[in-house]
Amino acid sequence: MTVPFWAWAAVLGVILLMLAVDLFAHRKAHVVGVREALTWSGVWVALGVAFGAVVWWVWGAELAGQYFAGYVIEKSLAVDNVFVFAIIFGYFAVPREHQHRILFYGVIGALVFRAVFIAAGSALLASFAWILYVFGAFLVLTGIRMALHRSGPVDYEQNVVLRVFRRLVPSTDVHHGKKFLVREAGRWVATPLLAVLVLIEVTDVVFAVDSIPAIFAVTQEPFLVFTSNAFAILGLRALYFLLADLMHRFVYLKLGLALVLVWVGVKMLLLEVWKIPTGLSLGVVGLILATAVVASLLRTRTTDVGPPLT
Repeated sequence: MTVPFWAWAAVLGVILLMLAVDLFAHRKAHVVGVREALTWSGVWVALGVAFGAVVWWVWGAELAGQYFAGYVIEKSLAVDNVFVFAIIFGYFAVPREHQHRILFYGVIGALVFRAVFIAAGSALLASFAWILYVFGAFLVLTGIRMALHRSGPVDYEQNVVLRVFRRLVPSTDVHHGKKFLVREAGRWVATPLLAVLVLIEVTDVVFAVDSIPAIFAVTQEPFLVFTSNAFAILGLRALYFLLADLMHRFVYLKLGLALVLVWVGVKMLLLEVWKIPTGLSLGVVGLILATAVVASLLRTRTTDVGPPLT
């Protein structure tokens, strides 16, 4: 796949433009409702699908299929991020009108970190083709661990990242509107919003360790890996506000995501035996996720199952 420099520049230009539009649209702090979140989700999904159509037109159906497979995998794994974001916001009592601002900067950081990880992964694959099997084994083990893991309430006061942050950065436990830093007693101190932003960024880095190898399972083209990641992540904020009040109903989704990781890991491990077609791989991922969502909604239709597992 030959990608000219102008194509990279155009994609980055579109991403920056959409970030600017999003920032302008949410320049005033307010609670993002379901209708607004649904509208923005539609915008981001339409943008991602439109780019896939461009890939199809320029490079053909096979590479477009790889892009869409990566997009669906990243979009589905982003739901796990949403669960954790909700727990962090709830733990630190972040007002809903300020959550979008935190997620906005979180997405910018995520795009930067993902680009670094993708560059590193591509360099490794170019030098050591066998690293794909390492990625595959890692994804299978991660999926099994996710399926078996059941955790209780999280005490972020004992979180290593937060403790190091507070040791290095003077902090206050008092919220000051949308500010990340305020002056107290003649010195700058971090508000809880900055601590939450740091946790959000670190959380995304941890999730990227799973999602980046998963996308390399369906395509090794850096351009497709980055764009499928980027367009999926751009819709993360809207996805959060769309699902924030419904997460307790998706009781089987974590199991579904675990099966997705196992599936893409197995796909990697079978490369020399059987190269699973992109269409089949995408279909299996879609079937797993649809089954998990439908089963969850049926299970919680008339019962209160409590908060989601994390």
